[in-house]
Amino acid sequence: MNTLSIDIRNASRSDASGIAATHHESWRGAYAGIIPHTALTKMIAQRGEDWWVRALSRSASVLVAEFGDEIVGYTTYGRNRTKELPQKGEVYELYLHPQYQGIGIGSRLFAAARQKLEDSHLNGTVVWALEDNHIAQQFYAGHGGHDIAEGVEQLGGASFKKVAFVWA
Repeated sequence: MNTLSIDIRNASRSDASGIAATHHESWRGAYAGIIPHTALTKMIAQRGEDWWVRALSRSASVLVAEFGDEIVGYTTYGRNRTKELPQKGEVYELYLHPQYQGIGIGSRLFAAARQKLEDSHLNGTVVWALEDNHIAQQFYAGHGGHDIAEGVEQLGGASFKKVAFVWA
């Protein structure tokens, strides 16, 4: 009998294909009906395997969730980009392949990213989520985030409201 586990680890360049595939599927699931189809398709195409190889070559801070030998989720994180907010760290992205959502992998990825930020002395975390992405909003609120700010995100030539969730 084989026992498969879910491992959370730092991404390497060899993970680029798996991250790109997860990005593709997760964005289709998360943003269909929110971002217009043509714009969404174009945005997904821009973040293919080559894009991820370049990002990982530049020492991007990326963690992956691996189930067996498949990348099923990823998160990117680093210094908070919104200077008006006092939190030092930011989780830029957290995405899971749709078939692996709702079983705790996202929670583990989020906790690992926050720990990496804390280990780097980037205390306090901010995460931005599109206002119409109710699943993301519920996830971050359910993990203790407080929505304290609003902004606008330009995606595919359209403007979308976004909400900042913060943790001390």
